[in-house]
Amino acid sequence: MDVTVPLIVAFSGLAVLGVAAWVGGTGDDRAHGLGLRCALAGLAILLGAAGLYWAGGNRVYTYAVVIVLLFAVNALAASMVLYLRRGGDRPPGSSR
Repeated sequence: MDVTVPLIVAFSGLAVLGVAAWVGGTGDDRAHGLGLRCALAGLAILLGAAGLYWAGGNRVYTYAVVIVLLFAVNALAASMVLYLRRGGDRPPGSSR
């Protein structure tokens, strides 16, 4: 696991950043917010890949990096869902 797994994780993070650029590139405010959250998830995945490389073969460090990465990406996914449910940048409780 010296280099292979961190490289695979890093490539998936780059794919998420590509999706973020594609989604956030439109002129819609909701798309910009979704693209931002997607880009933050991609950045978290890239940092997780760096952490996995740093952890090397140490099992405790690898578990710690994976747990932190799991919480970070899931928190950003929940943020995306909540952002889309409330309707973008409108204040809560306001109608269209």
